[in-house]
Amino acid sequence: MRCPKCGSRDDKVIDSRQSRDSSSIRRRRECLKCKYRFTTYEEIERSDLRVVKRDRTHEPFDRRKLAASIAKAFEKRSTSLLTLEDTVDEIVHELETSGREVPSSAIGAKVLDKLRGIDEVAYLRYASVYQQFQDVDQFVDAIHTLGHRIKSNALQRELFPSEAPQNPAPGSHNIPTIKKHGRV
Repeated sequence: MRCPKCGSRDDKVIDSRQSRDSSSIRRRRECLKCKYRFTTYEEIERSDLRVVKRDRTHEPFDRRKLAASIAKAFEKRSTSLLTLEDTVDEIVHELETSGREVPSSAIGAKVLDKLRGIDEVAYLRYASVYQQFQDVDQFVDAIHTLGHRIKSNALQRELFPSEAPQNPAPGSHNIPTIKKHGRV
């Protein structure tokens, strides 16, 4: 392994650890010449997985390209790198078990499905590129679609909470009131 600082090829491995899903090995290395420490990752090269693009061309699947596109969607968001790595790992695992050729549309759909549950802003950023939004109306439609789904996070407050029935005061008549919400 070549040192990224001085270019020397002499190094030693200080620490090796498996990733959580056992798909790669993380190695901490130290250059014997300049003592610079750096990290490398070792994983199985899967040359059999191919992506069928929109124009019907084929290309080998590139995990780094997938990770970069997801990282771009999460740019300047408060999401940990560990979450991003886990998301990429899950998507790659699903793709590898689905067959030898995967349409790019299937990859995009899997990414959108994962992002929807993690961060809605990242979801919209990715969707705008993946679905090739041409105008603001497409953003508005995507936002409305997000607004109508049930939130899975119990800590997140509901945007439009349903009104709970109130108990009438003793001695008052129970007359229902009709509230107008601006809808016809």
